[in-house]
Amino acid sequence: MSDAEWAVVKDLLPVPGWLAGRGGRPEGFCHRQMIDAVRYLVDNGIKWRAMPSDFPPWPRVYAFFAGWRDTGLVGELHDRLHQAVRQAEGRGPEPSAAVVDSQSVKADATVAHTSRGFDAGKKINGRKRHLLTDTLGLLLAMLVTPASVTDRDGARTLLPTAARRFRRLARVWADGGYTGHLTDWTSQHLGIVLDIVRRGEDVRGFQPLPRRWVVERSFAWFLRSRRLVRDYERRTDTSEAVIRWSMIALMNRRLAAQTHQSAVMPAG
Repeated sequence: MSDAEWAVVKDLLPVPGWLAGRGGRPEGFCHRQMIDAVRYLVDNGIKWRAMPSDFPPWPRVYAFFAGWRDTGLVGELHDRLHQAVRQAEGRGPEPSAAVVDSQSVKADATVAHTSRGFDAGKKINGRKRHLLTDTLGLLLAMLVTPASVTDRDGARTLLPTAARRFRRLARVWADGGYTGHLTDWTSQHLGIVLDIVRRGEDVRGFQPLPRRWVVERSFAWFLRSRRLVRDYERRTDTSEAVIRWSMIALMNRRLAAQTHQSAVMPAG
């Protein structure tokens, strides 16, 4: 992280238990070193054991990553940054509309056969990332499943989770893979309108469709992180944690750039 990025994120970090008087062992490395190391791994796609010597020893970095994954601290940091970015963009802290889609990626040999599947439509053997974003393209909720899970089945798990967290959520845009019983089910059980954005029958080649392009751009953002080009993780919750770290880095850079821009703008 640059100094500007650290200045943004340091006040949003969860307080360790030992520092808040809740017990536990004091940490031997500062959070900036640990976060830098995790972001380096996510961005460059290295193995844990290939952690450069500039960072703390890889077992300590992995323990930090796993601890934040298991206790939900990475999600807490992500949500704080998410609210900060929305407020900086002049939006409310909670969205009222979202976009849902999925992405199938190949799985590495380390991924067990029980947690992978074959996506017959994309011809991919691996895992599927079900993603729900706000209209800025920022992550709201996600679910990592075997690639054989259909979009509709993934959404039936993803959308109720999002509806419980974001009470203002009233409309979700989706593509043709979510048609069928899911449209009536979301309206009856969740009170959410599932709006299907269809592709024109006479259109050939690529065409950015209204609202749907937002989540497609989010998938492109994730693929800039080399750790997410494939799925290398044995556990699906580890895959979800890596996705959150990728989005944390993106939001952190965006907030730092906005802070710098507002600081250099002349008064009046």
